[in-house]
Amino acid sequence: MMDRRTFLRSYSLMVAALSSGPTWLSTAATRQAVRITEGPGGHWFGYYDKWQVDPSGRYALGCKVTFEDRSPRDSDRLEIGLIDLQEGNRWEKIGESRAWGWQQSCMLQWIPGSAGEVIWNDREDETYVSRIYQLRSGQTRTLPQPVYALSPDGSFAVGTAFNRIQNLRPGYGYAGIPDPYREQKAPGEIGLYTMDLRTGRTNQLLNLADLARIPHSGTDVSDNWHWLNHMLVSPDSRRLLFLHRWRPEILENQLMARTGFVTRMITVDTTGKDLYVADPSGNSSHFVWRDSQHIFVWTRPEGREAGFWLIEDKTGEMERIGAEAMDRNGHNTYVPHTNQEWVLNDTYPDKERLITLYLYHIPSKRKIILGKFYSPTRFFGEWRCDLHPRCDQQGRRVFFDSTHEGSRQMYFLDISDIVGT
Repeated sequence: MMDRRTFLRSYSLMVAALSSGPTWLSTAATRQAVRITEGPGGHWFGYYDKWQVDPSGRYALGCKVTFEDRSPRDSDRLEIGLIDLQEGNRWEKIGESRAWGWQQSCMLQWIPGSAGEVIWNDREDETYVSRIYQLRSGQTRTLPQPVYALSPDGSFAVGTAFNRIQNLRPGYGYAGIPDPYREQKAPGEIGLYTMDLRTGRTNQLLNLADLARIPHSGTDVSDNWHWLNHMLVSPDSRRLLFLHRWRPEILENQLMARTGFVTRMITVDTTGKDLYVADPSGNSSHFVWRDSQHIFVWTRPEGREAGFWLIEDKTGEMERIGAEAMDRNGHNTYVPHTNQEWVLNDTYPDKERLITLYLYHIPSKRKIILGKFYSPTRFFGEWRCDLHPRCDQQGRRVFFDSTHEGSRQMYFLDISDIVGT
């Protein structure tokens, strides 16, 4: 638990921060954050672009570990839990995982369109797999590949080699299975694949060797170390979106490995054809689909300022969103059932170690700060705790991970009175 001195410091910083800033642009809407997990042990969900809460709004998913301040080892097991939000936030263990990281956990999520199926990644001997848990029967079945993201129609997953990610971007892949192509800069055997969630049938769509041969700003980048990261499927389940990254050398220092790479954002259809470099700037970061033609991404387009940009797939047309209010990188999504008018977002810790959670209304250019949450200094680097805010499927509550009370736990805030859902 947070000691009294830390609590008072955090509270005073929060109040001071919320009372500052231009009132025409930023409105404070502080409200009590409801904690839904308790120690001992750290609890969190993972990434911001996945469904944590089931369609009924009753059950939330979460992960639990007994430590919080070191990298996972291959022997560390993550407990998967189902939280009954209508029964005192009762935690029920539904499984375990040995394939996880601090930022994205084990890709735990509800399968879209399903009222009773949950999926996460795991490890069997020297193979990464995925598990699908059926809530009603309590049965679990195994698919032969791990997943990164799921199609909105719930029929397939998209994925890549997680040991390759761990080799080149520590903390976003998994411990336990070394990258078999660690001596190769752009292996042709791995890349982007899709997997049928019913049968487990897997199709390799793109490989790193082919992607490495695509010039960047007219320059050959094949003589670099290449990998893929951050994937999403378009709302109509017809196009895939991912980041292709490369660095000139492998860095042993994990803190240094957070920088020094180049990123381009690419779309492709579900057969691996019709490839398009949607953001060739080399600066793509967090993103989400607005609709099946537009991508909402933090980037710095060539010749323009860094910010959140709405980019049209396959045309390159773009416009800046929230230039004054959203001038810092964060984990951006649209609030469901608001006609993409409301954006949910957060920031990284500022100089006072405060993380801002906020809403932004695009038509009125109004920013509403939901709260500022202190991040203790011991949560840094790979085991930092970003809020990674995500809405429930009704668009009424915001769920997030936070360490502002001294340990990694999960919380929610009701936003229904703000967004009108």
